[in-house]
Amino acid sequence: MQPTALLCKACHRQIHALYTNSDLVRMDLTTIQALRQDQQIAAYLKWISKQPPGAEPKLRKSQRVRSKR
Repeated sequence: MQPTALLCKACHRQIHALYTNSDLVRMDLTTIQALRQDQQIAAYLKWISKQPPGAEPKLRKSQRVRSKR
């Protein structure tokens, strides 16, 4: 089992909307630093940082994630 990181609910949901657990391991996105460097997650972090505290934005799973379920 990999160590876990504490994330806000919105960020955790967004990560799994973009990537499956196997994607995260395969793409070596298993640390906070690696996640911050990912282009899609970096764009989300830039956007979410401008939202009001406690915001829980609606999200849609990526087509790739939806097709793997």
